[in-house]
Amino acid sequence: MKRPVGYGSLLAAAGLFVGVNVLRSTWTASRTLTTVEVWTLKALLAGAVALAAYGGYLLASRVVARWSADRRRQHDLRNLLRLAFGLAGAVGVAGALTDQWVGVLFSLGVVGFAVTFALQQPMFSLLGWVYVMTMRPFQVGDRVRIDEARGDVVEIDFLVTTLWEVHGDLVESHQPSGRRVTVPNSVVLQEEVYNYTNEEFPYVWTETTVQVSYETDLAFARDLARDVADDYCGDEMAARIAEYRDHLEETPVDLDVSDRPTVNVEQAESWVELHVRMLVDPRNIQAAENDLYAAILTAFKDHPERISYPVGRFR
Repeated sequence: MKRPVGYGSLLAAAGLFVGVNVLRSTWTASRTLTTVEVWTLKALLAGAVALAAYGGYLLASRVVARWSADRRRQHDLRNLLRLAFGLAGAVGVAGALTDQWVGVLFSLGVVGFAVTFALQQPMFSLLGWVYVMTMRPFQVGDRVRIDEARGDVVEIDFLVTTLWEVHGDLVESHQPSGRRVTVPNSVVLQEEVYNYTNEEFPYVWTETTVQVSYETDLAFARDLARDVADDYCGDEMAARIAEYRDHLEETPVDLDVSDRPTVNVEQAESWVELHVRMLVDPRNIQAAENDLYAAILTAFKDHPERISYPVGRFR
């Protein structure tokens, strides 16, 4: 659809250019142009410039879509093209209406300087967009947390970033809430940005917690929980940790990372907590925790003489 519209816009622009030249030649053949005729020619020329810029943008976007199958890259390049063709079209239209191309560029510089002071927040957001495009703290498709907003990035515009919310105040289980959240790009320059699915290593560690009583054979329960977790994701986790270590070698960080699931013990007031630590896909956290928790409880039930659960009475 974009290609026919793009070609149509360019053909219309070419037709307007030809029409302007024909009308100017006809009207100036025997007399001086009237004010209405001058502004008619300027309006037609401005329309031709606008159509040419729009058609060029559509065709360039089509080329980008065919050149790259990566939807993230397509999104970023389309934004850059929209900005470039938009600025070029605005300058062209203003120049066509005023016949002062150099003056238009100078005026845009003066106006831009004034707008910077009048619209500081939008300008900061635009600067934030430039930062996101160049430094790549996140891309379209990443799961991120920006300030208090958490979700999957669906669009990065010049002024705002749009997220499909995950784990908001409506849900508490790492699941989508169905809401769209728009975050000003200026926030990226002022607050922490957490990327859960960056390209270099798109995995995170999570913990599944199981409570047992103080009468439990703690060493046995800990080993059993670790064995269950290892059966669940041990081999897959080991392959991912090998990749993680490769990335660590490229940094000055010296970090000892276990390549298998581990179990940490924490004492509470009336029970002991076993925190089973594993590496998962961020979008599969809740499902992985549910599966592992159910598997651990099933294994614990086979040993009631060595594992028991805390008992309490509350009203």
